[in-house]
Amino acid sequence: MATRSTPPAAVSGPNYTVPFITVTVLFAIFGFLASLNNTLVAKLEDTFRLSHGPAMLAPGVWFFAYLVFSVPSSKLIERVGYKNTMVISLFIMVVGALLFVPAANMVSFPMTLVAIFVLASGVCALQTSANPYVSILGPEHSAPARLTLAQAFNSLGSLIAPWIAAHYILTDTSRVATSRTAAHMLEGPYIAVAGTLFLLAVAVLFTHLPAITATRAFRPAAEGDPLLGRSIWSYPHTVLGMVGIFFYVGLEIALAAITIKFCLAQGISTVETAGDMLVGYYVCMMIGRFLGSFIMKWIKAEKLLAVLGILGVVLLLVSMSTHGAVAIWSLVLCGIANSVMYPNIFALGIAELGPLTSKGSGVLTIGNVGGAVIPLLFGAMADKVGIQYAFIIPIVGYIYVAYYGLSGYKPRRAVSA
Repeated sequence: MATRSTPPAAVSGPNYTVPFITVTVLFAIFGFLASLNNTLVAKLEDTFRLSHGPAMLAPGVWFFAYLVFSVPSSKLIERVGYKNTMVISLFIMVVGALLFVPAANMVSFPMTLVAIFVLASGVCALQTSANPYVSILGPEHSAPARLTLAQAFNSLGSLIAPWIAAHYILTDTSRVATSRTAAHMLEGPYIAVAGTLFLLAVAVLFTHLPAITATRAFRPAAEGDPLLGRSIWSYPHTVLGMVGIFFYVGLEIALAAITIKFCLAQGISTVETAGDMLVGYYVCMMIGRFLGSFIMKWIKAEKLLAVLGILGVVLLLVSMSTHGAVAIWSLVLCGIANSVMYPNIFALGIAELGPLTSKGSGVLTIGNVGGAVIPLLFGAMADKVGIQYAFIIPIVGYIYVAYYGLSGYKPRRAVSA
């Protein structure tokens, strides 16, 4: 009995504090970059004279990278480990940020999309490694709360980005003389991003991160165990979780990308103030995640998912049927509904996978491609019938998330232990 109690104490000991803080910083970084990309939709519309639909290619290309690189990223983790995957990811992100320089010099929307794709490829690999790493840093039963806390710092990075964009990138959109000068406004910020990512990559390279395996943290499996012979696609809760992430990421990105234009259409007079409302959207997400990491001590992750899915439906129905401040704040408050959806779906989706956790992470991360598909559909529908009627698309997403929290999350054990 005494010998069995010793390993858990070691696993949950204070030696995991520094790794958790390190990975949490990475969460803030990719939250900042994804949010900055969403905020640029308004900038790209004006710079390249685009309507809502084509401008949504910016978040679309960002999340298309997840479809391409999610599974390869999980294989990279298996080959070189979590830490080395994080370092490689950061260096890829440096290259992507630097590609904004030739894109600005060429005043090319296609080249801008290439830069976004490369940057997002690095973020995809970073996210594929960081999400399960945080989940594994401790007992499985507390993984959703731990991942939710890390995601709260992701929201901190997310809310900083639109404030910087609104006050230093978007603010001069109406006063620039040409598309060339508007495009060059992106150079400085992304050069600064590249430098920061390079320093962070070097820091992570020389930081001690324990080599943790899913086997030690979750269900162990010896050679010949039937668990190892199962395809990751045979786990319904993982596959349904991927669909849940598809809908969640798509609706979050679509709502964030349209917030500035929606606020301007609803009567807000300046882009700076509209940008501040987008900051409010991310503030709601951050507050919800901090609160969620504590609330989940008493409320199970799946129940919270169901409640928040229903809340999202209600808020968007209000925003669809009203105008002015009520419509704007109903949209902003969707940040609360969104707050803990991603970490909870992810943690529930990799539950009980044991040594297949890295593969499950790759499958779930594929769901991020919803950020490519849904915003494009949303933008196309907004062009045809208006932004408010287009809210029906994210409402469908909220309904699915509520379903996953009610039923879809349940693991089905076809293989006996």
